[in-house]
Amino acid sequence: MDRFYKVKFYQIALMFCFGLVSVAGWAGDYSDRADVKAFIDEMVKEHEFKRQSLEKLIAVAKKKQSILDAISRPAERTKTWQEYRPMFVNSTRIKRGLEFWETNQKTLERAEDVYGVPAKYIVSIIGVETMYGKQGGAYRVIDALATLAFDYPKRPLFRRELKSFLIMCREYNLDPLKIKGSYAGAMGYGQFIPSSYLSYAVDFDGDDLKDIWSNPVDAIGSVANYISQHGWVRDGVIASRARVSGESYRSLVNESLEPTKTLKEWAETGVTPASTDALPDQMEAALFKYKGRLGAEFWLGFNNFYAITRYNHSRLYAMSVIQLGDEIERKRNIKTES
Repeated sequence: MDRFYKVKFYQIALMFCFGLVSVAGWAGDYSDRADVKAFIDEMVKEHEFKRQSLEKLIAVAKKKQSILDAISRPAERTKTWQEYRPMFVNSTRIKRGLEFWETNQKTLERAEDVYGVPAKYIVSIIGVETMYGKQGGAYRVIDALATLAFDYPKRPLFRRELKSFLIMCREYNLDPLKIKGSYAGAMGYGQFIPSSYLSYAVDFDGDDLKDIWSNPVDAIGSVANYISQHGWVRDGVIASRARVSGESYRSLVNESLEPTKTLKEWAETGVTPASTDALPDQMEAALFKYKGRLGAEFWLGFNNFYAITRYNHSRLYAMSVIQLGDEIERKRNIKTES
């Protein structure tokens, strides 16, 4: 896809925005529904969209049953850690992560310097999300978000994202019929949903574009900015294996992604860090249990662990990002030393 879709689709996008493109005969699944009409009314009233052009655009959107099926069974909810980890922490992603790091080394160093997020975790997030841009999603975002906004139980969330998508396309002169992404409407190297694009995407190479689709420089900066804005602490501890004893901790396992107790309080329930590094008693953490290949694993997740879960609200996701990043860095160090 051409950079940022702008050059190739600029005129088409403007024609849609001003109602100059006819989509007669393209009717999809959202042409004559009361809830869709109410959504269009809202966009016209609150965001000054042209009614006729928006009606034509929404009419082109297609309901996709495959999207509804996919969102009902995300891997984070259906798989154990033993099943989930090999999907992302594997030789292919490590190899491609090394290549991505080598190709984008200067950009990653700059992002780490500006935002405080280690290069290895920027690399691993992009690896987990899209295999370094190779798996960005095959659905038209307009179809994904219309399907979820009007035919999925959690409609309010996706109506907000559909709204953000339309605003994004108008603001940045993007063709809404050409942008592709995941079944949930996530886009680009880092799989930003539209509201995240509007809030956290950055022009990291200074060309006046925020191209997360085909420009790894902007994608790297945007991922780092997202994590930074969600509370990442430069040089902060992320997680530590934990030792557990007694019974008091059991009701607190996997209770919250957010750090809930200090290490002193965790010690009172029989939980202590296995790390040999001295950690302050007042440092807050959450306790997680993973069903690994060799049995149960207990981990304490600190503030930076929680920051990663703001990208995807899953302890499995966050741990896969951490372990993939650590493995890529380890292999890179071996290669550098040899």
